[in-house]
Amino acid sequence: MTPFAEFRVEVGPPLTLGNDGFGEARIVPILGGTVWGDTLSGAILPGGSDEQRVRADGLTRIHARYVIRTQKGDLVRVDSQGLRHGLIQGDPTRPYFRTVIRLETSAPELQPLNLSLFVSDGQRMANHVLLYVMKL
Repeated sequence: MTPFAEFRVEVGPPLTLGNDGFGEARIVPILGGTVWGDTLSGAILPGGSDEQRVRADGLTRIHARYVIRTQKGDLVRVDSQGLRHGLIQGDPTRPYFRTVIRLETSAPELQPLNLSLFVSDGQRMANHVLLYVMKL
């Protein structure tokens, strides 16, 4: 794996839909943000969302979808799925937060993004999420 980019995803308060037997469903609005990296840098556009399921044991399934506008004006769709739960063994201060990311774009010079998978190590802050994204 090689370092790819850092995503700072600004989020709003979750909309809680209730528990339908599969866990508590909630939708977290994505308000914007930034992406920094050698290959991909730009702004996260408002309007995306992170659909979550929270089980009784605290495991949260994450499925976020949003769009990045690069510094050159190209659009990149982000589809990120993962898990957040408990604590990482050996670091009692930090929950486990990992996602698998697919990037999709029609920009000719960014076509290699369509052919790769990425993984992230995330941290949830008060009003944003930090994702340290690595290319597989």
